[in-house]
Amino acid sequence: MIRPETLNFLKELSENNDRNWFAAHKDRYETAKADVLEFITALIPILESVDPAFPKGNPAKKHLLRIYRDIRFSKDKRPYKNNFGIYFSLIGRNGNEPGYYINLAPGNCFFAAGYWMPGAEDLKKIREEIDYNQDEFSAIINDEAFTSIFKLDKTDTLKKAPKGYPIDHPLIEVLKLKSLTAIYPIADKAFFKADITEKIHDAFRQIYPFMLFLRTAVAS
Repeated sequence: MIRPETLNFLKELSENNDRNWFAAHKDRYETAKADVLEFITALIPILESVDPAFPKGNPAKKHLLRIYRDIRFSKDKRPYKNNFGIYFSLIGRNGNEPGYYINLAPGNCFFAAGYWMPGAEDLKKIREEIDYNQDEFSAIINDEAFTSIFKLDKTDTLKKAPKGYPIDHPLIEVLKLKSLTAIYPIADKAFFKADITEKIHDAFRQIYPFMLFLRTAVAS
């Protein structure tokens, strides 16, 4: 589980996002970071038990995203993120492929899984796989175990049908998506309880068929 102090630190960081404040509270950051790493350490064997392809032996720090923002080409010059991001994938946190993600931020904690912003070739393969295997994909995203906690993220979508697909395709709204991700919102306070690892375990199990479908698509 996560200590409330970890999210409290992030809340204060969002209100004081500058290097001087961060330097003065570096010890709090290190404590919060250690808390998140301990949480990741508890999750790794759970994911390994659900996803047999997940590589074994990676330390927790390999799955924690940096809190420092890359501001070189951004108009937003705030130096730090206001969240801790946890990312699990087969090729590591810097790879672009289907993966699992946990966001820790005050008022915006969630579990997500899928393929965020795939390249054009991978997106083409995913759309083809969905088209060729409509019944299989529909069964996955309409399964009660999936719909009980997950929803497909439909915030980033084409305005028109992708090239080669009719507007009346049964899964046209899915085929129009630029990212194939499913979101599971989780209340902040849920992370403070011991059973949060079981909640995440259930999420890994319920999203695994969706992940496997995406991996199969891009591997084809």
